[in-house]
Amino acid sequence: MNLSTEEYKQYNRHLILDKIGEQGQLKLKKAKVLVIGAGGLGCPVLQYLSAAGVGNIGIIDDDVVDQSNLQRQILYTIDDIGLSKAKVAAKRLSSLNPFIKFDVYQEKLTRENAIRLFKKYDIVVDGSDNFSTRYLANDAAVIANKPLVYGAIFKFEGQVSVFNYNKSATYRCLYPTPPQPDESPNCSEIGVLGVLPGIIGSFQANETIKIICEIGIVLSNKLLLYNTLTMQQVTLNYQKNTKIDIQKLEENYDVFCGIELDIEEITLTSLKSNISDYNLLDVREDDERINYHIGGQHIPLSDLKSRLEEVNVVKSLVVYCKSGIRSRKAIRILKEYFPSLKLINLKGGCFVK
Repeated sequence: MNLSTEEYKQYNRHLILDKIGEQGQLKLKKAKVLVIGAGGLGCPVLQYLSAAGVGNIGIIDDDVVDQSNLQRQILYTIDDIGLSKAKVAAKRLSSLNPFIKFDVYQEKLTRENAIRLFKKYDIVVDGSDNFSTRYLANDAAVIANKPLVYGAIFKFEGQVSVFNYNKSATYRCLYPTPPQPDESPNCSEIGVLGVLPGIIGSFQANETIKIICEIGIVLSNKLLLYNTLTMQQVTLNYQKNTKIDIQKLEENYDVFCGIELDIEEITLTSLKSNISDYNLLDVREDDERINYHIGGQHIPLSDLKSRLEEVNVVKSLVVYCKSGIRSRKAIRILKEYFPSLKLINLKGGCFVK
């Protein structure tokens, strides 16, 4: 495998860089990387790996572009709303670098496809935003014997690490058990600084390039923490837990992470067509309620346990919040107090207009 004349022009600044040069660029060209998610973290990861010349990039994401994504997901424009993120990303990145191959998977990462997909690639980069996918990606990477480049963001802070690199520590060594459901809400609930995923995603791309080119010190057995408000960066060491032995995937990662699957849900469209059949309970905060609501009682989740006697239980109760996360937690509380009441979660929540 050689570089073409055009590739020499494309990668000039790498070719004249010590520690990369032509041999490093050829390693990048031969490399195969799978990126989980084409969202906040996935966008910068994909952009920089494509620009760097990683020869084969897989993109797995079953989501479509939403207008709320545009504040941080820099590969998309207003014209892409409603289109497949994976397809749009591959098309846009192909115009950035026509010398690389993209594999597009418009599907969700699951226990049925994870190991099979991982085995096709040299490195997996995790740009997911939920614990179920993170534990699944970790376990599949261990079983498939692939390094996993991890990143996570929360409001103004982010973290990066590399798992299972030369049999190093894994995500389960760092986080042996998942947090309780709703303890760590996603950005649709609490927001995220628009530039943060760009910073953390760039760190992930950097670790991926270091692994491919075999340069620098890889963040294995290390967790990098970054705070955008203070510009503080801290690297913590952690050890491989030899007692953790991952031989097979969990039967259901949602169940493993404590996400209840038996909560009945209804879409906003279906609710509006039969709204007289239900009572509504809004568990958002006061400022969210003032901005927009679809009616019903208002008891913030933080007050619910002390105000249970106020809940209207005459009809089936649809509980709603902004994205459907807090409302699920509210339903768990309500179930204990009203075991016979039919409780329904508003799927996807009620977005502020």
